[in-house]
Formats: sequence, C-alpha cells, structure tokens
Amino acid sequence: MRAEAERRRTFAVISHPDAGKSTLTEALALHARVISEAGAVHGKAGRKSTVSDWMEMEKARGISVSSTALQFNYTSEEAPRGEDGSETVNVINLVDTPGHSDFSEDTYRVLTAVDAAVMLIDAAKGLEPQTLKLFQVCRHRGIPVITVINKWDRPGRTPLELLDEIQERIGLTPTPLFWPVGIAGDFRGLLRRGEDGAAVEYIKFTRTAGGAKIAPEEHLSPDEALSREGDTWAEAAEESELLSASGQDHDQELFLAGQTSPVIFASAMLNFGVRQILDTLVALAPAPGARLDVDGNPRSVDDPFSAVVFKVQAGMDTAHRDRLAFMRVVSGVFERGMVVTHAQTGKPFATKYALTVFGRERSTVENAYPGDVVGLVNATALAPGHTLFVDRKVEFPPIPSFAPEHFAILRAESASKYKQFRKAVDQLDSEGVVQILRNDIRGDASPVMAAVGPMQFEVVAARMKAEYNVDPKIEPLGYSLARRTDAASVDELNRQRGVEVFTRSDGVLLALVSDKWRLQYIQKELPELTLEPLVAATD
Repeated sequence: MRAEAERRRTFAVISHPDAGKSTLTEALALHARVISEAGAVHGKAGRKSTVSDWMEMEKARGISVSSTALQFNYTSEEAPRGEDGSETVNVINLVDTPGHSDFSEDTYRVLTAVDAAVMLIDAAKGLEPQTLKLFQVCRHRGIPVITVINKWDRPGRTPLELLDEIQERIGLTPTPLFWPVGIAGDFRGLLRRGEDGAAVEYIKFTRTAGGAKIAPEEHLSPDEALSREGDTWAEAAEESELLSASGQDHDQELFLAGQTSPVIFASAMLNFGVRQILDTLVALAPAPGARLDVDGNPRSVDDPFSAVVFKVQAGMDTAHRDRLAFMRVVSGVFERGMVVTHAQTGKPFATKYALTVFGRERSTVENAYPGDVVGLVNATALAPGHTLFVDRKVEFPPIPSFAPEHFAILRAESASKYKQFRKAVDQLDSEGVVQILRNDIRGDASPVMAAVGPMQFEVVAARMKAEYNVDPKIEPLGYSLARRTDAASVDELNRQRGVEVFTRSDGVLLALVSDKWRLQYIQKELPELTLEPLVAATD
C-alpha cells in the first residue's frame, strides 16, 4: 500500500487567468506521451481546444471554467532505478483548475484534494491578484508550491526582479532549480543549478512547429555551453551563483514546510522546460500521506479505504446526461463494485460505475490507491465535502462554501420546456457551485441563482442550452450580500426594504440584502434578528 502511495503525485495547476494553465496541462500530458500532439497553437484565433477543456464554452473562448482531472503514468529519466535496474513509473493525478476569479470556488475545492500545487506566473505580468490569493490559500492549507515562470519565450521582466517580487509580496523564498539562458523573449535553454548554485549542465531546446511536439533537448557541459552561448551563458551562470550567495538554494524541509518554493522557468506553448517540471514534481512533491479527520485524528494511507468527494460535475457526457462525483482516495485500496458507507447519511453506497478521467475521455477503473482521483457515475447522494469509507468509520472536515455576491432570477423561455428546465436546474444545483434559492413568492418556476462571479450565470445558460436544449432567461437581482438567518427572523426580515429571504437547496435560510449599508442599518435597529456571515473557503 505504501509503495503504491509513494508512486503517486497529486497536484493542481493554479494561477491568474491567461497565465497558461490549460496549455501547460496539455504540455505535461504530451511529455508523458499520453497524447501525441498538444492542442494549443500560436494565436487565439487558431487555437485548438485543449483536452482538459471539455465544455463547449471553454473551447469557444479558450478559457477554463471548470476544473478537470487528468491521470497518467510518467517515468522520470532522473529517478533512481530499482535494485533490478527497473524504472519507477509514477502515477500523476493532475487537476486543471479555472483561473478566472468568478470560478475561484471550484479552485478552492480542488485544493482540498491535492498534495502540492504548481503555480504559474506570467513572465511579463508577475504576481497578479488571483495568483496572490491562491498563494495565500495554499499557505493556509499547508500545500507546498512549485513556482513556474511561464511564457519566457515572450518579452517580460528580468528573472531576478520576478524572484524579488515573490519574496517581498508573499514572504516565500524562491529557490530556482533551473535558471533561464537568454532574457525573456530570447529563451535558449535552462541552466541546471547544483547544490552550491554552480552550473551543472546546459539544457538547450529546439523549437518545433507551433509547439505541437516535444521540444528536442541537447545536454551540454558548462564549458560547451560557454563556447556555444558566450556572454549569454556567462551571465546566467553568474546570476545563479549570486542566488546561492543570498541563500536561495533548494532545501526540501523548508519547501515541505511552505517556506520556500522551487522555481522553474518555462514556455508551456513551446514545450520548453516542461519535462523539468514533471521531473521536479516526481522528485520533490510529497506523496500522499495521512489526513486529519473532523476530530483531528490522522487517517493513514494504509488504513481501510476512505475517500473525500471534492467536486461534482454534470454534463460531461452529453449522451448519458450523467453526474460525476470526483473523489480523492485518502486511504486503503478502492475496488470497483465495493460497497462503501456514506458518512453523512450512514447509508451503503455501491461503486459499480467508477472511472478514471482524462478530460472528457473516460475509462473504467478497477483499483485505485491513496492520491488517486476517481469519478463515480450518477452518485446523486454525494456532494462536495462528503466522506466515503469502509470498516472503521471516518469523516473528513466539510468543504466550506463561498459567500455568493451575485444573484439572478432563472426562468425557462418556453413553458413547454419546463420539465427539462427543472431537471437542468436540479442537476446544476447538485454540483454545488451555483447555489439555487427558492421562496414561496417567486415559486419553483423562478428560482434564484447565487454565485461568486457573474460569469457563472453565462456558464449555466450555455450548459442548459447545450445539454438540455433549454433557452433560459436570466434577470439580475439587485442584491449584493447573503447572510444566514433562522425561521424566527424570516417574517421581520421580509418586511424590511432591500431584503428578501430564500431557502437554499440544503434547507439553509438565506437573507439577501441590497448592500452593506442596508445590512448595517438592520443590524443596528433590529439586533435580535439572526444575520450570520457565510463561511468562506479561506477562513
């Protein structure tokens, strides 16, 4: 069991929008040789959709709006061989996440299921707002972070300037493992740094047409690199030694403690530095380990089977209209068909239909081990944060929901499509990102959507059209805050101007308020009413 867990690396790719997450996901899969050609080509107008972007809206816009799980095997050339000379085959569980802040709740949920994160930073833009926020979430959850400075093939800032920004703004010491040879926009290759900062070798890359194939690598000694690149190599070597003098060499204990972050410079579009990212993940990222339950007790990887559901996604298979619950195996062996217990209800749950997922493509999984991500089909009873187990009971901490800030009425354009409309609403509600609210005044025909960002409403409309052939009508509501309330406060709150009370699908009563000033007024004038803030994922 421990040997299987040790082979696995489960991580998320996270960053600000348009930093290249989905392009990197494709490049990683390409280097693992599970796809033959990357889906990204130069220029948005000619951009093919990446394999991890399965939604039609994602393909059309060239953005990711939903996290997806990809699992594949990878053999690192750098990994030590076994006693019999055999290679170690690692199992990579990669979760590609949305970068847009409107979909940040999806990203935060994913971070509960991974052991490490790859954070992409745009070489020209540096640390951006969503990047900063995600760094803090990783720190809060104790997730070690490997930093990738992406788009080094384009003009950008100096490498030392980018490292200084990371250290000054988030207090994380960057420790480059590879240093760029050539300024941003003139990416020639990577200098591999030794323990003392001295150059070990020069990895020179050769471009391929459109970056669709693995970039050939040439490995040169420092002397060969100097004769080939001249002053460009000498400058890179000097900067590398300067980093060592300032204490920016890798220390595994400090990395796992969240105090330092290994840094790699790359171009996901050209496939430069991508193999080095995979090798670094295999060598440095932690394998699955014990996880604390709700009582603070560790659940070891070799304990009986347990898993936590971190995401529910409907509509991935248009032919079957099914609902897929993604679970992260925490301990023990998962065997397809085994009957497990649903911790939240105490009821048995059959796992006959279990899948590994590669974007939209699926294959049946017979066994899974700690760190693996498995999709359970038509798991209607499961929701994000739920626990499954066998034998000794365990329940893992729930995943908090974000406080919604945007609200809109949802209606079917045609009364003849009401049945499909209801089914679509229930399905999308079950995924737990858009919250569905109802009250007696508006009725079931006009539920209210509550979301972190307004682009979620566009996703709902696009998916209802594509998956259920329903044209929804969406009307924004003039509320900006949601507060939890109780039955005793409902009547008085409904009498207040700028307030409306709804019931969420899980039975929680929510009071929607027009703005913070209205909320402050009510709390001051009617302090006996219950108006509790909703828990955010970063609390």
